[in-house]
Amino acid sequence: MSGTDGDFTPEETARGRALRRAQLPFLLGGRLAGLALLLVLGLTPAGAALTGLFGDARALRVLAGGLLLVLLQQAVTLPFSARVRVIRRRYGLVTQGWGGWAVDVLRGLLVSVPLVLAALYGYYGLGWAWAALGAVCAAVVLSWLAPVVLEPLFNRFRPMEDGPLRDALLALAGRDRIPVGAVLVADASRRTTALNAYVSGFGRTRRIVAYDTLLGTAPAAEVELVVAHELGHVKHRDVLRGTLLGAVGAGAGVCVLSAVMAASSHGTGDPRGLFLLAAVAAALSACAGPFGCALSRRVERRADTHALELTGDAERFIAMQRRLTVTNVSDPDPPRLLHVLFGTHPTPVQRIAAARAFAAG
Repeated sequence: MSGTDGDFTPEETARGRALRRAQLPFLLGGRLAGLALLLVLGLTPAGAALTGLFGDARALRVLAGGLLLVLLQQAVTLPFSARVRVIRRRYGLVTQGWGGWAVDVLRGLLVSVPLVLAALYGYYGLGWAWAALGAVCAAVVLSWLAPVVLEPLFNRFRPMEDGPLRDALLALAGRDRIPVGAVLVADASRRTTALNAYVSGFGRTRRIVAYDTLLGTAPAAEVELVVAHELGHVKHRDVLRGTLLGAVGAGAGVCVLSAVMAASSHGTGDPRGLFLLAAVAAALSACAGPFGCALSRRVERRADTHALELTGDAERFIAMQRRLTVTNVSDPDPPRLLHVLFGTHPTPVQRIAAARAFAAG
């Protein structure tokens, strides 16, 4: 008997699996194409030749190399992203036109280019020790600034109207003793039909954000459960822990990269090794991915438990998980290997089983 029996109809399960199978080759293909590009440019003379075309000045080579790095990566992965978008549109998950999508791609470039250039200038201009310290500081600062600077670049937010739902969400945060500066609604419907909510920021910048798609689809009690889950991340300091872990990882990553580059023919100070630097960073990130996913799944399980303890409503939690899975066209029970490698949350079947175990005491 399948773990999906009784919770999802055969049609719902088949639909989620069909979407997974349709988009997985292109999701993986985009990752592999980006990594292959960096390996080719980093492990052959091609990358050094590209940066060498822009003269001998180090600053100019870093600028040109950084721009090429971002733009070439975008060019190689963009067809895969576009294909995934076509597939998701076929399943009713995409509402945005191609023009809006292109604008979002440009916005992403406007964010990534300065960040990449700042990192490269820090690495080649300050030396590895100061660059590692800078990476630590940058990870912390970006975590603080993202809710108020980066998020508004991609979504419009409005305050949630006064009413029973807003009062209930603030009451949830109050029971958790979590100060919240605002309750906002994100205009996710202009891009997608997917449902979500989250809590972001620290201190005065902390806010509860609900997708307008969630508010227009789910009953208030299910919205409360989604937010209760997100409050669990705050209660257990997952955002702070994630920020500190990311900062330590960034600093350690710079040290490892410097050790690898020191052993290369370019050394640590020659921008002609920029693509090799990026290739090593991408390879390290790919290797660390499954470990990060395992940690994420553990954190998400704990947040689920928090939501159940805060609301005491296992039956509604199960209904909410079912709604999220069906509306987002997710596979309720994906293959174990894929889940281990790429899954950031417990599967819907696992989350529903955990809720039933909670209800049983």
